[in-house]
Amino acid sequence: MTVLMILLAIIGGSLLSVQAAINGQLGSQVGVLKTAFLTFSVGAIITALLIFFFETPHPATLLDVPKWQLIGALFGVPYILIMVLAVQRIGTAVATVAVIFGQLSMSMLIDHFGWLHNEEIAFNPTRAAAVICLGIALAFIYSSQRSKA
Repeated sequence: MTVLMILLAIIGGSLLSVQAAINGQLGSQVGVLKTAFLTFSVGAIITALLIFFFETPHPATLLDVPKWQLIGALFGVPYILIMVLAVQRIGTAVATVAVIFGQLSMSMLIDHFGWLHNEEIAFNPTRAAAVICLGIALAFIYSSQRSKA
């Protein structure tokens, strides 16, 4: 099951890169905010249909959960806006690796400190090496792109 979840996460990441490339092109033609609006509108419609046809009942509703848990929905907006802008200026690869670098760094802080009611997973040399390697990858991708320009 773990391998399946990792594969699904890789597929999800691949789809985000495709979305970023498409949205970057669309954003340069129609505008960043219209592109973000389209992304969230289509996403809301598809998600509503999935909820209607496939969601199993849960004991809690969105009105029952602690209100701080609802703010997670707000973080998609800056992500989409930033990616639409960034891809146009620095390319899909650099923007995507930079996002992953930010995700990895923050997720390790969340794990280490157990923030947001998550299980504590200590920061260790192996995790530090992963962040360093990704930082180096970002530098290499960016510098190889700059050298061609």
